[in-house]
Amino acid sequence: MRDPRITLALSVLALVVAMLFAVAIGSDSIPLRFLFDNSNPQFHNALVVGRLPRVVLGAIAGGGLAASGVAFQATLRNPLAEPFLLGVSGGCALGATLAIALGAAPFTYFGASVVPLAALLGGAVSTAIVYAVVRRWGTGDAHAIILAGVVLNAIAGSLITFIRTLVPAGKVQELTSWLTGFLDVQAWPTIGFVAFYTLIGSALLMRLSGQLNLLALGNEGATHLGVNVKKLERRTFLAGSLIVGAIVSVTGLIGWIGLLVPHTMRKLLGPDVRLLLPTSFFFGGATLVACDALSRFTFQLGRELPVGAVTALLGGPLFLVLMVRRPEAT
Repeated sequence: MRDPRITLALSVLALVVAMLFAVAIGSDSIPLRFLFDNSNPQFHNALVVGRLPRVVLGAIAGGGLAASGVAFQATLRNPLAEPFLLGVSGGCALGATLAIALGAAPFTYFGASVVPLAALLGGAVSTAIVYAVVRRWGTGDAHAIILAGVVLNAIAGSLITFIRTLVPAGKVQELTSWLTGFLDVQAWPTIGFVAFYTLIGSALLMRLSGQLNLLALGNEGATHLGVNVKKLERRTFLAGSLIVGAIVSVTGLIGWIGLLVPHTMRKLLGPDVRLLLPTSFFFGGATLVACDALSRFTFQLGRELPVGAVTALLGGPLFLVLMVRRPEAT
Protein backbone atom coordinates (compact mmCIF):
# COMPACT_ATOMS: atom_id res chain seq x y z
CA MET A 1 0.00 0.00 0.00
CA ARG A 2 1.34 3.46 -0.90
CA ASP A 3 2.46 5.74 1.93
CA PRO A 4 -0.27 8.44 2.21
CA ARG A 5 2.29 11.00 3.37
CA ILE A 6 4.43 10.52 0.26
CA THR A 7 1.39 10.64 -2.00
CA LEU A 8 0.13 13.82 -0.37
CA ALA A 9 3.59 15.41 -0.56
CA LEU A 10 3.82 14.61 -4.27
CA SER A 11 0.43 16.16 -4.91
CA VAL A 12 1.46 19.35 -3.10
CA LEU A 13 4.72 19.41 -5.05
CA ALA A 14 2.84 19.03 -8.33
CA LEU A 15 0.69 22.03 -7.48
CA VAL A 16 3.67 24.18 -6.45
CA VAL A 17 5.59 23.32 -9.63
CA ALA A 18 2.54 24.00 -11.81
CA MET A 19 1.95 27.37 -10.14
CA LEU A 20 5.58 28.47 -10.52
CA PHE A 21 5.57 27.39 -14.16
CA ALA A 22 2.28 29.20 -14.82
CA VAL A 23 3.50 32.41 -13.22
CA ALA A 24 6.63 32.35 -15.36
CA ILE A 25 4.90 31.63 -18.67
CA GLY A 26 3.09 34.22 -20.75
CA SER A 27 3.42 36.34 -23.85
CA ASP A 28 6.88 37.27 -22.46
CA SER A 29 9.12 35.09 -20.33
CA ILE A 30 9.89 36.84 -17.01
CA PRO A 31 12.31 35.44 -14.40
CA LEU A 32 10.50 34.31 -11.26
CA ARG A 33 12.81 36.36 -9.03
CA PHE A 34 10.83 39.46 -10.03
CA LEU A 35 7.89 37.99 -8.12
CA PHE A 36 9.65 39.17 -4.95
CA ASP A 37 12.06 41.72 -6.46
CA ASN A 38 10.66 45.16 -7.29
CA SER A 39 13.83 46.42 -8.95
CA ASN A 40 11.99 46.24 -12.28
CA PRO A 41 8.43 47.51 -11.59
CA GLN A 42 7.19 46.47 -15.02
CA PHE A 43 8.22 42.83 -14.55
CA HIS A 44 7.11 42.81 -10.92
CA ASN A 45 3.64 44.13 -11.75
CA ALA A 46 3.29 41.72 -14.66
CA LEU A 47 3.85 38.78 -12.30
CA VAL A 48 2.07 40.00 -9.17
CA VAL A 49 -0.85 41.86 -10.73
CA GLY A 50 -1.24 40.13 -14.08
CA ARG A 51 -0.39 36.47 -13.54
CA LEU A 52 -0.38 35.57 -9.84
CA PRO A 53 -4.13 36.18 -9.16
CA ARG A 54 -5.04 34.05 -12.18
CA VAL A 55 -2.76 31.22 -11.06
CA VAL A 56 -4.07 31.29 -7.47
CA LEU A 57 -7.68 31.24 -8.69
CA GLY A 58 -6.89 28.30 -10.96
CA ALA A 59 -5.36 26.36 -8.06
CA ILE A 60 -8.38 26.99 -5.84
CA ALA A 61 -10.99 26.32 -8.54
CA GLY A 62 -9.32 23.16 -9.85
CA GLY A 63 -8.88 21.83 -6.32
CA GLY A 64 -12.49 22.50 -5.36
CA LEU A 65 -13.93 20.92 -8.50
CA ALA A 66 -11.75 17.81 -8.08
CA ALA A 67 -12.63 17.43 -4.39
CA SER A 68 -16.33 17.72 -5.20
CA GLY A 69 -15.91 15.09 -7.90
CA VAL A 70 -14.37 12.64 -5.41
CA ALA A 71 -17.26 13.13 -3.00
CA PHE A 72 -19.98 12.76 -5.65
CA GLN A 73 -18.39 9.66 -7.14
CA ALA A 74 -18.16 8.07 -3.69
CA THR A 75 -21.73 8.99 -2.79
CA LEU A 76 -23.17 7.63 -6.03
CA ARG A 77 -20.75 4.68 -6.23
CA ASN A 78 -20.18 5.77 -9.82
CA PRO A 79 -16.77 6.88 -11.16
CA LEU A 80 -18.51 8.86 -13.93
CA ALA A 81 -20.32 11.21 -11.55
CA GLU A 82 -19.11 14.81 -11.62
CA PRO A 83 -19.87 18.13 -9.89
CA PHE A 84 -22.01 19.73 -12.57
CA LEU A 85 -24.71 17.06 -12.36
CA LEU A 86 -26.41 18.73 -9.39
CA GLY A 87 -27.95 21.54 -11.40
CA VAL A 88 -25.76 24.12 -9.67
CA SER A 89 -23.82 24.91 -12.83
CA GLY A 90 -26.99 25.40 -14.85
CA GLY A 91 -28.41 27.77 -12.25
CA CYS A 92 -25.16 29.74 -12.06
CA ALA A 93 -24.95 29.97 -15.83
CA LEU A 94 -28.56 31.15 -16.12
CA GLY A 95 -28.07 33.76 -13.39
CA ALA A 96 -24.96 35.14 -15.07
CA THR A 97 -26.64 35.05 -18.49
CA LEU A 98 -29.57 37.11 -17.22
CA ALA A 99 -27.23 39.65 -15.60
CA ILE A 100 -25.15 40.06 -18.77
CA ALA A 101 -28.22 40.18 -21.03
CA LEU A 102 -29.78 42.91 -18.86
CA GLY A 103 -26.61 44.98 -19.04
CA ALA A 104 -25.58 44.54 -15.41
CA ALA A 105 -21.99 43.47 -16.13
CA PRO A 106 -20.39 46.92 -15.63
CA PHE A 107 -22.11 47.46 -12.27
CA THR A 108 -20.99 46.49 -8.77
CA TYR A 109 -22.80 45.92 -5.50
CA PHE A 110 -20.84 46.63 -2.29
CA GLY A 111 -17.66 46.41 -4.34
CA ALA A 112 -18.47 43.05 -5.95
CA SER A 113 -19.35 42.57 -9.60
CA VAL A 114 -23.03 41.94 -10.21
CA VAL A 115 -22.44 39.01 -12.60
CA PRO A 116 -20.82 36.66 -10.03
CA LEU A 117 -23.45 37.66 -7.48
CA ALA A 118 -26.22 36.86 -9.97
CA ALA A 119 -24.53 33.55 -10.82
CA LEU A 120 -24.22 32.60 -7.16
CA LEU A 121 -27.87 33.48 -6.58
CA GLY A 122 -28.86 31.36 -9.58
CA GLY A 123 -26.86 28.42 -8.21
CA ALA A 124 -28.49 28.78 -4.78
CA VAL A 125 -31.97 28.90 -6.31
CA SER A 126 -31.28 25.83 -8.47
CA THR A 127 -30.02 23.88 -5.44
CA ALA A 128 -33.15 24.85 -3.50
CA ILE A 129 -35.36 23.72 -6.39
CA VAL A 130 -33.57 20.35 -6.63
CA TYR A 131 -34.06 19.63 -2.95
CA ALA A 132 -37.67 20.84 -3.02
CA VAL A 133 -38.41 18.41 -5.87
CA VAL A 134 -36.66 15.56 -4.08
CA ARG A 135 -38.53 16.24 -0.82
CA ARG A 136 -41.78 16.29 -2.80
CA TRP A 137 -40.92 12.81 -4.07
CA GLY A 138 -40.42 11.78 -0.44
CA THR A 139 -36.92 10.42 -0.99
CA GLY A 140 -33.38 11.57 -0.30
CA ASP A 141 -31.90 9.04 -2.70
CA ALA A 142 -28.77 10.34 -4.39
CA HIS A 143 -29.90 9.19 -7.83
CA ALA A 144 -33.14 11.18 -7.44
CA ILE A 145 -31.09 14.28 -6.65
CA ILE A 146 -28.92 13.71 -9.71
CA LEU A 147 -31.96 13.19 -11.95
CA ALA A 148 -33.51 16.44 -10.71
CA GLY A 149 -30.18 18.21 -11.27
CA VAL A 150 -29.84 16.92 -14.83
CA VAL A 151 -33.37 18.06 -15.67
CA LEU A 152 -32.74 21.48 -14.14
CA ASN A 153 -29.49 21.84 -16.10
CA ALA A 154 -31.36 20.99 -19.30
CA ILE A 155 -34.03 23.62 -18.57
CA ALA A 156 -31.37 26.22 -17.75
CA GLY A 157 -29.49 25.38 -20.96
CA SER A 158 -32.63 25.87 -23.03
CA LEU A 159 -33.34 29.23 -21.39
CA ILE A 160 -29.74 30.35 -21.99
CA THR A 161 -30.03 29.43 -25.68
CA PHE A 162 -33.30 31.37 -25.90
CA ILE A 163 -31.75 34.45 -24.26
CA ARG A 164 -28.72 34.34 -26.56
CA THR A 165 -31.02 34.58 -29.59
CA LEU A 166 -32.53 37.80 -28.23
CA VAL A 167 -29.47 39.80 -27.15
CA PRO A 168 -27.28 41.99 -29.40
CA ALA A 169 -24.20 40.50 -31.04
CA GLY A 170 -21.84 42.23 -28.60
CA LYS A 171 -23.45 40.56 -25.62
CA VAL A 172 -23.40 37.17 -27.35
CA GLN A 173 -19.59 37.34 -27.33
CA GLU A 174 -19.62 38.24 -23.64
CA LEU A 175 -21.97 35.36 -22.88
CA THR A 176 -19.86 32.93 -24.88
CA SER A 177 -16.75 33.96 -22.95
CA TRP A 178 -18.45 33.36 -19.60
CA LEU A 179 -19.99 30.05 -20.59
CA THR A 180 -16.68 28.61 -21.83
CA GLY A 181 -14.83 29.38 -18.58
CA PHE A 182 -12.08 31.82 -17.68
CA LEU A 183 -9.61 32.62 -14.90
CA ASP A 184 -8.63 36.22 -15.72
CA VAL A 185 -10.06 37.60 -12.47
CA GLN A 186 -7.59 40.02 -10.86
CA ALA A 187 -9.62 41.20 -7.84
CA TRP A 188 -8.18 39.59 -4.70
CA PRO A 189 -11.44 40.03 -2.71
CA THR A 190 -13.21 37.94 -5.36
CA ILE A 191 -10.51 35.26 -5.19
CA GLY A 192 -10.76 35.34 -1.39
CA PHE A 193 -14.51 34.76 -1.66
CA VAL A 194 -13.95 31.65 -3.80
CA ALA A 195 -11.20 30.41 -1.49
CA PHE A 196 -13.34 30.87 1.63
CA TYR A 197 -16.29 28.80 0.42
CA THR A 198 -14.11 26.24 -1.35
CA LEU A 199 -12.04 25.55 1.75
CA ILE A 200 -15.10 25.37 4.01
CA GLY A 201 -16.83 22.92 1.68
CA SER A 202 -13.67 20.85 1.19
CA ALA A 203 -13.07 20.69 4.96
CA LEU A 204 -16.62 19.43 5.46
CA LEU A 205 -16.14 16.78 2.77
CA MET A 206 -12.87 15.72 4.40
CA ARG A 207 -14.69 15.35 7.70
CA LEU A 208 -17.23 13.09 5.99
CA SER A 209 -14.61 11.06 4.11
CA GLY A 210 -14.57 8.15 6.56
CA GLN A 211 -18.33 7.69 6.23
CA LEU A 212 -18.11 8.09 2.46
CA ASN A 213 -15.75 5.10 2.42
CA LEU A 214 -18.45 2.96 4.05
CA LEU A 215 -20.91 3.71 1.22
CA ALA A 216 -18.89 1.29 -0.93
CA LEU A 217 -20.60 -1.45 1.12
CA GLY A 218 -24.00 -0.31 -0.13
CA ASN A 219 -26.69 1.59 1.75
CA GLU A 220 -27.67 -1.40 3.87
CA GLY A 221 -24.10 -2.26 4.82
CA ALA A 222 -23.27 1.35 5.67
CA THR A 223 -26.44 1.65 7.76
CA HIS A 224 -25.50 -1.45 9.76
CA LEU A 225 -22.19 0.24 10.59
CA GLY A 226 -23.97 3.30 11.98
CA VAL A 227 -24.06 5.61 8.95
CA ASN A 228 -27.18 7.69 8.38
CA VAL A 229 -27.02 7.37 4.60
CA LYS A 230 -29.63 9.99 3.69
CA LYS A 231 -28.13 12.54 6.07
CA LEU A 232 -24.66 11.83 4.68
CA GLU A 233 -25.87 12.27 1.10
CA ARG A 234 -27.55 15.58 1.95
CA ARG A 235 -24.43 16.91 3.66
CA THR A 236 -22.22 15.80 0.79
CA PHE A 237 -24.37 17.40 -1.88
CA LEU A 238 -24.78 20.63 0.09
CA ALA A 239 -21.01 20.89 0.64
CA GLY A 240 -20.40 20.11 -3.04
CA SER A 241 -22.99 22.68 -4.09
CA LEU A 242 -21.30 25.29 -1.91
CA ILE A 243 -17.95 24.64 -3.59
CA VAL A 244 -19.21 24.41 -7.16
CA GLY A 245 -21.54 27.40 -6.82
CA ALA A 246 -18.79 29.66 -5.50
CA ILE A 247 -16.32 28.57 -8.19
CA VAL A 248 -18.67 28.70 -11.16
CA SER A 249 -20.06 32.09 -10.11
CA VAL A 250 -16.60 33.58 -10.66
CA THR A 251 -14.91 31.41 -13.32
CA GLY A 252 -17.83 30.43 -15.52
CA LEU A 253 -18.23 26.82 -16.65
CA ILE A 254 -15.01 24.79 -16.53
CA GLY A 255 -15.65 21.10 -17.12
CA TRP A 256 -13.76 17.80 -16.90
CA ILE A 257 -11.57 18.64 -13.89
CA GLY A 258 -14.15 17.27 -11.47
CA LEU A 259 -14.54 14.07 -13.49
CA LEU A 260 -11.12 13.23 -14.89
CA VAL A 261 -8.87 14.04 -11.91
CA PRO A 262 -10.78 11.99 -9.27
CA HIS A 263 -11.23 9.14 -11.75
CA THR A 264 -7.50 9.08 -12.51
CA MET A 265 -6.49 9.38 -8.86
CA ARG A 266 -8.76 6.48 -7.94
CA LYS A 267 -7.03 4.26 -10.49
CA LEU A 268 -3.61 5.24 -9.15
CA LEU A 269 -4.31 5.28 -5.41
CA GLY A 270 -7.33 3.09 -4.82
CA PRO A 271 -10.78 3.93 -3.45
CA ASP A 272 -9.92 5.39 0.01
CA VAL A 273 -11.75 8.74 0.07
CA ARG A 274 -9.62 9.95 2.99
CA LEU A 275 -6.60 9.88 0.67
CA LEU A 276 -8.37 10.71 -2.57
CA LEU A 277 -9.87 13.98 -1.34
CA PRO A 278 -6.66 15.86 -0.46
CA THR A 279 -4.57 14.41 -3.29
CA SER A 280 -7.30 15.14 -5.85
CA PHE A 281 -7.61 18.66 -4.47
CA PHE A 282 -3.93 19.40 -5.09
CA PHE A 283 -3.69 17.52 -8.40
CA GLY A 284 -6.92 19.16 -9.55
CA GLY A 285 -5.45 22.56 -8.81
CA ALA A 286 -2.24 21.63 -10.63
CA THR A 287 -4.22 20.38 -13.65
CA LEU A 288 -6.32 23.52 -14.04
CA VAL A 289 -3.30 25.78 -13.52
CA ALA A 290 -1.40 23.86 -16.21
CA CYS A 291 -4.37 24.05 -18.60
CA ASP A 292 -4.61 27.79 -18.04
CA ALA A 293 -0.89 28.16 -18.71
CA LEU A 294 -1.44 26.31 -21.98
CA SER A 295 -4.34 28.60 -22.87
CA ARG A 296 -2.15 31.66 -22.25
CA PHE A 297 0.63 30.13 -24.31
CA THR A 298 -1.74 29.91 -27.29
CA PHE A 299 -1.89 33.73 -27.21
CA GLN A 300 1.47 33.63 -29.00
CA LEU A 301 -0.35 31.93 -31.88
CA GLY A 302 -2.66 34.92 -32.26
CA ARG A 303 -5.57 34.27 -29.90
CA GLU A 304 -5.94 32.97 -26.35
CA LEU A 305 -8.22 29.95 -25.93
CA PRO A 306 -10.68 29.97 -22.99
CA VAL A 307 -9.42 27.65 -20.28
CA GLY A 308 -12.75 25.78 -20.33
CA ALA A 309 -12.12 24.93 -23.98
CA VAL A 310 -8.63 23.66 -23.14
CA THR A 311 -9.88 21.38 -20.35
CA ALA A 312 -12.52 19.99 -22.70
CA LEU A 313 -10.06 19.46 -25.56
CA LEU A 314 -7.63 17.61 -23.28
CA GLY A 315 -10.08 15.96 -20.88
CA GLY A 316 -12.34 14.31 -23.42
CA PRO A 317 -9.65 12.37 -25.34
CA LEU A 318 -7.78 11.47 -22.13
CA PHE A 319 -10.92 10.07 -20.59
CA LEU A 320 -11.61 8.00 -23.71
CA VAL A 321 -8.09 6.59 -23.44
CA LEU A 322 -8.74 5.62 -19.81
CA MET A 323 -12.00 3.93 -20.79
CA VAL A 324 -10.36 1.95 -23.59
CA ARG A 325 -7.44 0.82 -21.44
CA ARG A 326 -9.58 -0.24 -18.47
CA PRO A 327 -13.26 -0.28 -19.45
CA GLU A 328 -14.25 -2.25 -16.35
CA ALA A 329 -13.18 0.64 -14.15
CA THR A 330 -15.69 3.03 -15.72
